Amino acid sequence: FLTEENPDILAIQETKWRPEQLTKKDQALLEESPYFQYWNPAQRPGYSGTAVFSKTEALSVSYGIDKKSFDHESVEFVDETLLENHEGRVTTLEFEKHYFVTVYTPNSKDDLARLAYRYNVWDKAFLQYLTYLEMKKPVVICWDLNVAHRPIDLARPKQNTMSAWFTKEEREWMDNFLDAWFLDTFREKYPDTPEKYSWWSYRAGARARNVGWRIDYFLISQKLKDNLEEAKIYDETLGSDHCPVWIEINL
Repeated sequence: FLTEENPDILAIQETKWRPEQLTKKDQALLEESPYFQYWNPAQRPGYSGTAVFSKTEALSVSYGIDKKSFDHESVEFVDETLLENHEGRVTTLEFEKHYFVTVYTPNSKDDLARLAYRYNVWDKAFLQYLTYLEMKKPVVICWDLNVAHRPIDLARPKQNTMSAWFTKEEREWMDNFLDAWFLDTFREKYPDTPEKYSWWSYRAGARARNVGWRIDYFLISQKLKDNLEEAKIYDETLGSDHCPVWIEINL
């Protein structure tokens, strides 16, 4: 897939492993590839984590959320998990003209046990971090957001109004990100295209029947709107319960 698509930047969310776990064959393949590697594993083995592979070496890289983006005396929602990068959820590469951020948002869980954390802590902190970056350079975000933003973004919206990934709180925060600085690139290009999803349950043949959710996004700064050439969802590409999402942007 990578040989055929030949991306300038590849971002992965929920890697679940560390680079030292690669086989010698895989290590050799990566060393021979044109990519600089940026791994951000979680402290807990087999959990969350992100990684970015870029043909251009980053001017700087940061793992987690930059503490400089917060006024600690006034912001009560910052916690150790975020500041100390325990879960490896955010990797930021700085380039000459933009920032590239890959993100794996906490899952609210089937019983919504982590919804309050996501709503009151994570989303507030991450929006403030993106605002901090945006004030310096435009931002491109590759994001497993774990939310279907609108009814068009999942196959069965009526049945899932109280389900994780489609709660009022999760969708509200997606609105907040779009109201602040950012564009949903796929909807920018295809505002009314239905039945385009990026995740399917392994249960009950959901993928074969296209009973899916669009929960993976590229968001970009509003100021990059005219630079966006195309956005795609590779929903026929197999290998995971997710499929790749892609943008072409002229930077």
